[in-house]
Amino acid sequence: MRNRSLLIVTTLAVTGALSLTACGSRANSNSTPSGSSSAAAGSTTVTIGVDAPLTGSLSALGLGIQNSVDLAIKTANSTHEVPGVTFKISALDDKKSPQQGQQNATALVADSNVVGVVGPLNSGVAVSMQKIFDEANLVEVSPANTNPTLTQGPNWQTGTKVRPFKSYFRTATTDAIQGPFAAQFAYSTLNKKKVFLVDNKLTYGVGLVATFKDEFTKLGGTVVGQDHVTSGANDFSSTVTAIRNSKADFVYFGGEYPDSGPLTKQLKAAGDNIPLIGGDGMYDPTYIKLAGAAANGDYATSVGAPVETLPSATKFVSDYNAAGYKDPYAAYGGYSYDSAWAIIEAVKAVAAANSGKLPANPRQAVETAMSSVSFSGVTGTVSFDQYGDATNKQLTVYGVKNGAWTTVKTGTFSG
Repeated sequence: MRNRSLLIVTTLAVTGALSLTACGSRANSNSTPSGSSSAAAGSTTVTIGVDAPLTGSLSALGLGIQNSVDLAIKTANSTHEVPGVTFKISALDDKKSPQQGQQNATALVADSNVVGVVGPLNSGVAVSMQKIFDEANLVEVSPANTNPTLTQGPNWQTGTKVRPFKSYFRTATTDAIQGPFAAQFAYSTLNKKKVFLVDNKLTYGVGLVATFKDEFTKLGGTVVGQDHVTSGANDFSSTVTAIRNSKADFVYFGGEYPDSGPLTKQLKAAGDNIPLIGGDGMYDPTYIKLAGAAANGDYATSVGAPVETLPSATKFVSDYNAAGYKDPYAAYGGYSYDSAWAIIEAVKAVAAANSGKLPANPRQAVETAMSSVSFSGVTGTVSFDQYGDATNKQLTVYGVKNGAWTTVKTGTFSG
């Protein structure tokens, strides 16, 4: 059991010190893709870790996370956001593997300079990391995890919500909202009544399908079939046959674009021209590259609103483009920047409550401060509820039209 009694005075001071503002992005244009910091901002150097798939099939998303955190760190250093403190980045590749994520978590905990971690991308990877970070009081803020059990425990659907780990936070909304939001769109907007469900057997995909299924059937929809595919497989012929035989009028897929892209391509090549709908793990240009023309007419939900449409994100987009990163910020760039900035705000509060200096080991104080963080970020107001979940519940439906993702609908789940 962790001893929190030493933090009573610090916590009280921190709670009153957190009316802070990030004002989107304030980076200079001299940021470089791999640099850990710009000019020295202070005498104390601390590290913000990043865990994401930086290589492999999901690297398009992972590199956007890494670069956006890098931009936030450079912004904080260039503006001396925390007087006397210089931030650095330490980015580790989890290869979308829970085992590798666990090893990365252990390595980040072992580095005493690390005061917080942004990531991971995959909910299944997060499961393997949470306990390690929690035991070390090392705060973790994910810009992309959407599985509700990570913050509300395994019995959240029955109304018994218990926060498993106090060190875990996220800026993305959850599948408890995303799945039902997609179900309402499919049933009411698209007038689709018969669905075939497919997941990739992984934590994110299975959970997303479950929340979709629950809402869709409540609305009056019918599940005419369900199948599970192996992530990374190339041949989905058996699933395609099952979908065609079911007479479904659409497919709902739980998983990421490396699997959903080939699936929709093979389905439509077999003559079943029905839409495939998925979640935020599908929303990436790579989906369209993998599916080709078959992607047209498909849909995906994703967290928040399109960054390009948000006034709060104008400077982030401009600064990111000016920084010269080789890879786009992708679906989670704004949320990654805000995740890093939340850690920076917590560090700032801890220093302010300690006569302008960080304690020798600030991790527990940063973890405590995170609960009260609130600021205007790239994606809007960033703050956390009692479970560590984002208070921003906005979602967007995107559709593929003429070979490109277009915004179809933005809103919140009304359930």
